[in-house]
Amino acid sequence: MLAVLAAVSPLAAAPGGTLRWGGDAEGGAPFVEADPADPAAVRGFDVEIAEALAAGLGRTPRFVQVAYQSIDQSVERGDFDIGLSGMEDTPARRAALSVTVPYFEFREVLAVRASDAGRFRTLADFRGRKVGTLSGTIAYDALRAAEAAHALVTVSYDDDVHPYEDLARGRLDAVLLDHVLAVRSLKRVPGLAILPGAVATGRYVGVLAKENAALRDSIDGLLKEMMRDGTLRKIFEKWNVWDEEQAAFQEQTLRPHSDALAFPSSPSKKSSLALVLSYFPSLFRAALVTIVLSCVSMALAVALGIGIASGRIYGGGLARAVLTGYVELVRGTPVLLQLFVLYYGLSSVVRLPAFVAALLGLGLNYAAYESEIYRGALEAVPRGQLEAARTLGLTEGQVLRLVRGPQAFRLALAPMTNDFVALLKDSSLVSVVTVVELTKQTAIFATNIGSWALPGALCAALYLAMSLPLSRLARRLEERWNAPSA
Repeated sequence: MLAVLAAVSPLAAAPGGTLRWGGDAEGGAPFVEADPADPAAVRGFDVEIAEALAAGLGRTPRFVQVAYQSIDQSVERGDFDIGLSGMEDTPARRAALSVTVPYFEFREVLAVRASDAGRFRTLADFRGRKVGTLSGTIAYDALRAAEAAHALVTVSYDDDVHPYEDLARGRLDAVLLDHVLAVRSLKRVPGLAILPGAVATGRYVGVLAKENAALRDSIDGLLKEMMRDGTLRKIFEKWNVWDEEQAAFQEQTLRPHSDALAFPSSPSKKSSLALVLSYFPSLFRAALVTIVLSCVSMALAVALGIGIASGRIYGGGLARAVLTGYVELVRGTPVLLQLFVLYYGLSSVVRLPAFVAALLGLGLNYAAYESEIYRGALEAVPRGQLEAARTLGLTEGQVLRLVRGPQAFRLALAPMTNDFVALLKDSSLVSVVTVVELTKQTAIFATNIGSWALPGALCAALYLAMSLPLSRLARRLEERWNAPSA
């Protein structure tokens, strides 16, 4: 194996050093997962492939944990040498990175509830139904292409675990993903079945930065040698993913001038303006989701915040203790965790729609912060004014409505505005419960074109377009209410 490597690239074959490889242990077996016997270590067929490549290069393998969606960007900026974590061979990856020879062929298959296995056969049978998948994948592209033809609804996820759980719970009608993931999930989630036939096929590759083409060529030589001497087959058999189709794929890959190494030609590259025009409708719809979600969540947060603040000031001892406990609990735990609990944790009791779970998660979280703003503002009103109002015979309700409330609102306006802008940005977290808002749609855009530069700039412009008018309105209101009366 080393002789083959030296023939391909003597420089890369020089022994010594470390082969840093990136993967996502959250993806789980059989790709990369934390070893149950030693959680500090990882195992999986991509782990063993990385170790074999490092040995062939005369290097020591070192695993770098990185989120799956960030592997392309991380390898491009030099965080590690090669990404190996079920990386799909796509035109965008080939255009942006150095891609190795494919080492595994997978099939995109549909999983349904076992009770529905006789009702569905192809994507055409899911008209008007929800089909989930992992965003930024070949399966996602296939579903989006099928939306117009079959009027199905694509639901994107950030991981490959929750789609199958949502399918079992009835939130989805099917899941389209790699057969490796589908088989694994059927062992974990009971009551599911895989439909016969494949919607599409794809291949796993290693990804390296463009400037690492020499190392890529060396790794290609190693991967082909691992196919010839049966090393890859032994690894795949160990992880129960070897079949006759893999044997045929490897045989085809090793043929001289094999078309298995070539990716189908992609459409001609669009200009930057054409890209913006083609993706802008999707980004605009996602921006509308963001602004509606943020506005409604903020309205809920304001209403609850006022109630909590009033209860902590005017309520009895028990009410104050309960409300204080709520504020500390919510402020002391991440909003991401709260979203997971609302959407997934409570699903056995109540199946909240994704948008409702997102709205409640953000609203309940920000209500705790708003309540502290209002409580501080209410307590900042001078006691002398309150005593004077009571002396004039005003009830506590009238004091709050006519004296304390208006002044407190003026004091709270600036931090309220700041919180709304923060909530607008925190709405990007709701993609974990399948709500496709602006940041999520931008990530999909970036994955499809293989770059974050243009999508990121456009996303920032849309966020600014939403937040700046609000900030300006708040400043005008502050100036108006703080102006000395004539």
